[in-house]
Amino acid sequence: MLDKINDIKEKIQSFSIENEDELEAFRLEFLSRNGKVQSMFGLMKDVPNEKKAEVGKLMNEVKNLAHQTFENAKVELLKSEEKEFGALEDITLPVESTYTGSYHPLNRALNEIKQIFLRLGFNIADGPELEDDFHNFTALNFPPDHPARDMQDTFFVRKSEEEQDLVLRTHTSPVQIRLMKEKEPPLRSIIPGRVFRNEAVTAKSYFQFNQVEGLYVNVRVTMGELIETLVMFAQLMYGSDVKYRVRPSYFPFTEPSIEMDVWWESEKGGQWLEILGAGMVDPNVFESVDVDSEKYTGFAFGMGVDRIAMLRYGIDDIRLLYDNDIRFLEQFKS
Repeated sequence: MLDKINDIKEKIQSFSIENEDELEAFRLEFLSRNGKVQSMFGLMKDVPNEKKAEVGKLMNEVKNLAHQTFENAKVELLKSEEKEFGALEDITLPVESTYTGSYHPLNRALNEIKQIFLRLGFNIADGPELEDDFHNFTALNFPPDHPARDMQDTFFVRKSEEEQDLVLRTHTSPVQIRLMKEKEPPLRSIIPGRVFRNEAVTAKSYFQFNQVEGLYVNVRVTMGELIETLVMFAQLMYGSDVKYRVRPSYFPFTEPSIEMDVWWESEKGGQWLEILGAGMVDPNVFESVDVDSEKYTGFAFGMGVDRIAMLRYGIDDIRLLYDNDIRFLEQFKS
């Protein structure tokens, strides 16, 4: 019995530890659950009672020797890895990669839209998100019984029982009215901003989204100028080979009215996706802001930034634009 214990002791003392691999080999051989030190204590059951004290003392010495040898070797290996640096040497460590932020895809698309229309001679205007009935509906030729005035389509904000309700603007068109009331033609502006509709949330629609309104008022403005402007925008935004179509539509504040679609390729197959509505400013709108409709004509358009961003960056679900998932946003790092 004593010979077996002394044999283990000699092996511990003679074990060479020069590197991490040998240190791990020592631990596995002597200090692991199935190592020689643990197995040694299993022999105590065969030791006569009168010898147990002597043998137990020797076993503990061997155990402590194994642990001490392991710890000493570990410290020596750490010391050997240390290096002395000169005063002029670079001792900094590489910085771990971190997410430093990026432009949101909506901001990217909006900035591109702004730059395109600035090149086309438009300036940028702004207006409030909380509007009154006159600017959001009445001045834009919405009749009193128009569906857009229904609570199913619009978010209303009650000020008091005595005062008229306000609305979260359903489009950026109210800023048209403000511009034409404040300034004399000619006018050539775009109006970017958030709008709100009481709609169900789906992959293609959301209760809040972003628009860019456009307005051009001058003498002898034609539908041909409107279509040429929209086609030029589509080509500058998506490339000269963009596939688009312009088709008739209806809006209360333009007459005639059109919509523009762009072909959207996806894994599920291609389809036409509407990106904007437009038309010639209705004479009734000019009359509501005291602009002479016999002298001036104009066109207006409203485009959805969200859908343009989806087309621009191949996004197939509008909800991704508002979830603020860092994994999604990291894909738009410059």
